[in-house]
Amino acid sequence: MNVEWNQLLSTQRIGQKRDLFPEQSRSAFEQDYDRIIFSHPFRRLQDKTQVHPLPEHDFVHTRLTHSLEVSSVGRSLGRKTGEVILQRNPDLAKRFSLVDLGAIVAAASLAHDLGNPPFGHAGENAISDFFIQHPVGQSVRQMVSEAEWEDLKKFEGNAQGFRILNKNRYGLKLTAATLGAFTKYPCPAFFPARDRSKRSQKKFGFFQTEKNVFADIAAELGLKKTTDETWLRHPLAFLVEAADDICYSIIDLEDGCSLGLVSYAEAKELFEEVITTGKTKLGKLDQLSSREEKIGFLRALAIGDLTAECTGVFLDHEADILHGKFDAPLVDFCSRKQALRKIIEISVEKIYRSRNVVEIEASGHEVLPGLLDEFVKTGLNLMRRGDSRKYDNLKLLLPPDVAGSIAEHPANTYNMLRQVVDFISGLTDRHALSLFRKIKGIG
Repeated sequence: MNVEWNQLLSTQRIGQKRDLFPEQSRSAFEQDYDRIIFSHPFRRLQDKTQVHPLPEHDFVHTRLTHSLEVSSVGRSLGRKTGEVILQRNPDLAKRFSLVDLGAIVAAASLAHDLGNPPFGHAGENAISDFFIQHPVGQSVRQMVSEAEWEDLKKFEGNAQGFRILNKNRYGLKLTAATLGAFTKYPCPAFFPARDRSKRSQKKFGFFQTEKNVFADIAAELGLKKTTDETWLRHPLAFLVEAADDICYSIIDLEDGCSLGLVSYAEAKELFEEVITTGKTKLGKLDQLSSREEKIGFLRALAIGDLTAECTGVFLDHEADILHGKFDAPLVDFCSRKQALRKIIEISVEKIYRSRNVVEIEASGHEVLPGLLDEFVKTGLNLMRRGDSRKYDNLKLLLPPDVAGSIAEHPANTYNMLRQVVDFISGLTDRHALSLFRKIKGIG
């Protein structure tokens, strides 16, 4: 048996006793998927920005629909690669099936955007800017350690997602395998020797609060350490990343065409440059009547071909991935990588910087720092047991577990800030706007 894969597919739930009598109707990994899809943080994604904030168009994706689609592609990638991995390791097939590998990647892919704040990437920048530029954000700089400050000054949705998945509040208790596959960046923010040429170190995957949690997960999975602070990626994290890369590049173009930001003719040409084996089916386009049907058909062909290519890349480099000699996105090794880059360039020019996107993103840069300003002051007042009617009222707007944690640790400024960021980043777009207007007395 391949000991590495056997350990990497661990069903152990960190912090719980080993289950000697597992459920027969659903695998532990299928249970992970179900736990995520029924969780409160996942439901909030229905009103969080993908590219186009607060969309009114029927065909435009939110974080929820994007996550479901990434999960679908992830399941395909997991099953396709799993089939061959199990053929290569017959003893492994006595314990696991290709469905298991598909379920791990599907669950991790489903959760991949749970940590994203309101207003998409603009929201991430707005939270970071609060600590870097805002007077209140700067005022707490000397109250936290250097490592904690690195966490705060660069908000990272991946690390926030890992935190959500491991918070007792949500009771998810996922398997080590799913949490490992979820963690694309197995390193902390405070890591001066980070090698950004490695994909796994481009960003960071956990905050100081969850550093020991990840260490426990890595030990359970047998992930090899590269330094005292970093580990090799779980191999299935490459498939989760590929599923996201495929979906956001292809589906954002579909949205851009649906909104009229990219012409059908241009979108069709871009899709056809990506499609390889599916070219024989392009004749069916003439049988479709609407533009939406045609774009949807082209999108399906492009995703199918990219999924097949990424599967091949993973299997060709399986040994190097297992031993840390491969650390790059799978899509970078696809034959149509230049066509994908062209799509991304067009998307940046015509979609991501469209007037509607820029206008709403600009509001995010007012709303999120404005909320952080008020609730960080509320947290400081709570820690100091100050007497302020205003901040006593604002305290009542915090979730009970957030206010309770701050009150229980009055000397821990980092905990307070982490709790406040949890609250603000967890808001939906509309809730953030509504709360900002109410506490500022607008409208």
